[in-house]
Amino acid sequence: MDLKDLESLSSELGALLNKKNYFFTTAESCTGGWVGQSLTSIPGSSSWYGCGFITYSNIAKHKILEVSKDTLNNHGAVSQEVVEEMVIGALKKSRANLGVAISGIAGPGGGTLERPVGTVCLAWKLNDLPPLSITEVFDGSREEVRFKSVSKALEEAISLLKNYN
Repeated sequence: MDLKDLESLSSELGALLNKKNYFFTTAESCTGGWVGQSLTSIPGSSSWYGCGFITYSNIAKHKILEVSKDTLNNHGAVSQEVVEEMVIGALKKSRANLGVAISGIAGPGGGTLERPVGTVCLAWKLNDLPPLSITEVFDGSREEVRFKSVSKALEEAISLLKNYN
């Protein structure tokens, strides 16, 4: 996969969102806005992508996206519980229909036995459906982990839209 593939995924997601007249939002930590950058590389994306949030620190996750301090303290920033609260907060603030949240350990340091480098948690939420979240462990360099996270975020958002009536 390369940047052209991200462009293709972003175009496909945009077409699906446009067809349903939906808006998309992002809540990104370890990817630092890369999903938003990928989406805004598509001409006309303002018709389906309104805003995104880069909340790298726990303070930002709490203050901007209203992630509970208890959730952050009890589960850590790289957890499905946190990304689920991140995506709920992003949807609430943006009033979008679909959102994705990402938090992870891209490396090269920062990993633990429980959460090694490459651990990334992602969550998606569509309208009134409950959030869906997963934890992946991607291999590779910092940039490769981040790239794979962006790809996964887009692929699963597309899948969710395709399977939603």
